[in-house]
Amino acid sequence: MNALFIVLNEIEYLDDILDSFIDIGVKGATILDSQGMGSAITNSGRGSDPFFGAIRSFLDNARPYNKTIFTVIEDEETLKIAIKTVKEILGDINKPGVGMMFTMPVGNVYGI
Repeated sequence: MNALFIVLNEIEYLDDILDSFIDIGVKGATILDSQGMGSAITNSGRGSDPFFGAIRSFLDNARPYNKTIFTVIEDEETLKIAIKTVKEILGDINKPGVGMMFTMPVGNVYGI
C-alpha cells in the first residue's frame, strides 16, 4: 500500500487527474490548497537578500498557489497506472513550474 502525492502547480489539470483516477479505480483522494516555500517567503517580504530577489523575479510569472492531491492506493498495478496517467496528463513533469509527484509506503490505514 502506498500514498501518492501530487503537488500540482498547473491547477487547470486538476479535473483531468481526478477524472482519470475514477477511470482507473482510485477510490478517493484529498485535495489541499497549498503554497510553496519560495512563494511564501517572497510574498511575506522577508526575502530581502539577493537570493530571494532572484526567486521573486522567477515567481512574478508563476502561480503563487497550487493544489496538493494525495491518495492511498492499495495495489502496485493501480499505483503504476495512476503515475503513468498523471505523467501523460501533465507532459514533462520535470519541466519547471509543473509540479512534483512522489510516493510513500503506508503501514496501517484506519477509517477507509
